[in-house]
Amino acid sequence: MNEAALLQRTPPAIRDSVLDAVGNTPLIRLPAGFDPQVRCEVLLKVELFNPGGSVKDRIGLRMVREAARRGDLKPGGVVVECTSGNTGVGLCMAAAALGYRTIMVMPDKMSQEKVDMLRAYGAEVVLTPTFVQPSDPRHYTHVAARIAKETPGGWLADQFHNLDNPTAHYLTTGPEIWEATGGRLDVYVGGCGTGGTVSGVSRYLKERDSSIRIVGVDPKGSVYEGYWRTGTLGEAGTYQVEGVGEDQIPGTWDPSLIDGYQIVEDAEAFHHARRLAAECGLFVGGSSGLALAGALREARQLAPDARVVVLLPDSGGRYLSKCFSDDWMKDNGFLPRVAAATATVGDLLRQRPRAAVTPQDTLTEALKHLGERGVRPLPVLDQEGGKLLGIVDEQELLDAVAARANLDQRKVADTIAPAPPQLKSEEPWQRLQDALRSHDAVLVRDARGWTGMDRRDLLRSLLRLQ
Repeated sequence: MNEAALLQRTPPAIRDSVLDAVGNTPLIRLPAGFDPQVRCEVLLKVELFNPGGSVKDRIGLRMVREAARRGDLKPGGVVVECTSGNTGVGLCMAAAALGYRTIMVMPDKMSQEKVDMLRAYGAEVVLTPTFVQPSDPRHYTHVAARIAKETPGGWLADQFHNLDNPTAHYLTTGPEIWEATGGRLDVYVGGCGTGGTVSGVSRYLKERDSSIRIVGVDPKGSVYEGYWRTGTLGEAGTYQVEGVGEDQIPGTWDPSLIDGYQIVEDAEAFHHARRLAAECGLFVGGSSGLALAGALREARQLAPDARVVVLLPDSGGRYLSKCFSDDWMKDNGFLPRVAAATATVGDLLRQRPRAAVTPQDTLTEALKHLGERGVRPLPVLDQEGGKLLGIVDEQELLDAVAARANLDQRKVADTIAPAPPQLKSEEPWQRLQDALRSHDAVLVRDARGWTGMDRRDLLRSLLRLQ
């Protein structure tokens, strides 16, 4: 769009509340060359444009408003929910805007970004074990139900059985897709978390055109596809992608609306999400990568004049420490492993902040790098030639801080300790293991300078070896 066209666009209406900005997210065309085997048009329903950053804003808003209208949620009450994060954000956003408190219960596999986001909305966050059976009282659904029952004024949103969940999509998401496409679409593809999105959207679309094919996408390890195919509940496995798939069958999922399923493994989901960011500028999460992977499989079978719509549920900003972290991807085997026989120290280096100080720097500067940025050990380099002189003595720095010394007046030169063993990045990785037998940390030199590694770093990085 040229500059003149941009200037002619009508500015958005003034909204009275953030809740008025939920919905009406765009359809964006996937670039034609993204998958050379796809000949048809693929449209992305990009839900990160909701104010809370995900499709779950839609159900959070409706569930809270409807509970208040029915009298289930009293003024000043407490919204309680079990969530993978996104529904929690939608509920917390609605609750904050409407004057309710929130308690969110999450499995402990969820990203720290999601936990921090819920707390930013004022929620109390309770973490539960991830890998427990649905019947286990520690399962996040049971914990949330107990908290809601025991909390005065507590109301359990119960997204897995609350029919306001699929209704929100029947009333908003489905009509938006129909109107934006002019009713011309052949396949709708979406992942299933609670099943509410795919059920609500599918019911609306099939009422308009029963020939539209509905395809669910499931992570390998979820029970949805197996139940849809056989009618029996299989044993759930483990998977890393968040916000999609389940280990039980919720009441918000209607399998009769679904015409087909695609099963996608974690690695494929994460790589598609990373490609969307790097190649299309769409910073979406792993469940979006999962949905797209399934949609592309469907699209490869279609004629050039067909149209596929796939819903991308949330933003990638919630997963910076997960699928958008090379360290995390390597540690979990989603990037190529390195042969142990030929691996070097550099292959095990972790991405982390790097810094160094000189003897002339103040202890304030050293504390910033050690404390705020977590650079440990902190190298001390000669100001002239960059020669390694040692490291900052952390005990002396701790003593100075505890004594309330003026750190701006103290120099690093007064707190230099001998450097730990130093290794080059091209050395065999076993030398790193040998050095850490008798030292807490080492310094590794590569083309970018010095970085530290300790036993914890090595333990995590050894998972990269094959």
